[in-house]
Amino acid sequence: MIAAGSFANRKVALFGLGGSGVATARALVEGGADVTAFDDNPQSVEAAQAAGVPVGDLRQADWNGFASLVLAPGVPLTHPKPHWTVDLARGSGVEIIGDIELFARERRRTAPDAPFLAITGTNGKSTTTALVAHILAHAGRDTQMGGNIGKAVMTLDPITPRRHYVVECSSYQIDLAPSLDPTVGILLNLTPDHLDRHGTMQHYAAIKERLVAGSRTAIVGVDDVHCEQIAARLEAAGQTVIRISKRLELADGYFAAGTDLVHASGGRRETVASLEGIGTLRGQHNAQNALAAVAACVALGLSRAEIQAGLSTFPGLAHRMEIIGTRKGVLFVNDSKATNAEAAAPALSSFPRIYWIAGGLPKEGGIETLRAFFPRIARAYLIGEAAPAFAATLGAAAPFEIAGTLDAAVAHAARDAAADASGEPVVLLSPACASFDQFKNFEVRGEAFRSAVQALDGLVSFGGTSQ
Repeated sequence: MIAAGSFANRKVALFGLGGSGVATARALVEGGADVTAFDDNPQSVEAAQAAGVPVGDLRQADWNGFASLVLAPGVPLTHPKPHWTVDLARGSGVEIIGDIELFARERRRTAPDAPFLAITGTNGKSTTTALVAHILAHAGRDTQMGGNIGKAVMTLDPITPRRHYVVECSSYQIDLAPSLDPTVGILLNLTPDHLDRHGTMQHYAAIKERLVAGSRTAIVGVDDVHCEQIAARLEAAGQTVIRISKRLELADGYFAAGTDLVHASGGRRETVASLEGIGTLRGQHNAQNALAAVAACVALGLSRAEIQAGLSTFPGLAHRMEIIGTRKGVLFVNDSKATNAEAAAPALSSFPRIYWIAGGLPKEGGIETLRAFFPRIARAYLIGEAAPAFAATLGAAAPFEIAGTLDAAVAHAARDAAADASGEPVVLLSPACASFDQFKNFEVRGEAFRSAVQALDGLVSFGGTSQ
């Protein structure tokens, strides 16, 4: 745990008692803060109190006595309307921050030169975070990974000058971290997302920009107009900016040329790493993730040999193009984390002949934006509430059946793919939907897919995962 000593002897209100909220409350208490924690859910309050967290009804509190409100990232700060604690805090002039801000302040207080890498972007940030952490750890660096992935940031090991912190940051977390100042900040890409919480694309992009604006070195993907504009603004302000691109040949920066990762500078180009034969980094989207990781690790002083060794041994992420195994020449891939059409596109672009399991709780827009990939679909197996709408979109563009359940979809897809003579069939779960109609979350959905596949006779399991 990282004790929040910078809040010692200060009164702090904390709202939101999920897992990260409880962890943050404990870090504040450990650091000597006088904490009053609360939640709108009485069961969460009771559970936190039983775990030793000091709780109290913030509706009845004297807000003039609080130095800070520490807000859980899932609690609305601005849209669709501020949470009632936000209104009370603002009315009393109380700052509103989150756990990433606590970490940033504690790092400055105890070990300001501790390497701190912060990663954000609409897509790919979890893979990039895990990849950077893996390369560092594989090279023998003392490495901690957390934030919006895995462990809550304040539950990581205490900050020391040589310990590396690799932290995934969501837009919600950045919005609550006004003094975020990583050694290296990575902004991968920007497309419309979470606009229900941020109001407009411009506001969403401005929040993401804060992460790289506060960085000593800013690594920015320039394959979309928002990020290109951000890179230009940062550079004009005199900041160190490293551009990366998965599709453009940059005159200055890192770009992908097939499976080669190339660095261009001063009119010279040289290959710094290769993704050739690395199944866990398949696809153009993973080229962007790898470029960001390479640029970050070079900035931290790792050698090319250390970086290549880390890339080559990367196991990937569960539920993100996770390779489960093969059976009768058929590859089975779990991409349950693809909870909208845009997130499903990378997997659909990575394989030429797909037995596609899709559906669940539909998102706005459905799968219309995936139409360019329909020729790759050998057959679709539609599940959940989205099945009728997805069937209507597919129409005559690709054969489909409404399988209804995931178990039925796996059984039917495995049967049909085994009879495919093309030599490269893939059974792919990439739902392009939320899971909540049939599963608690995308992880449970992915585990159910994995279990159904592993129950098939003759499966040869694969030891790793990808994106």
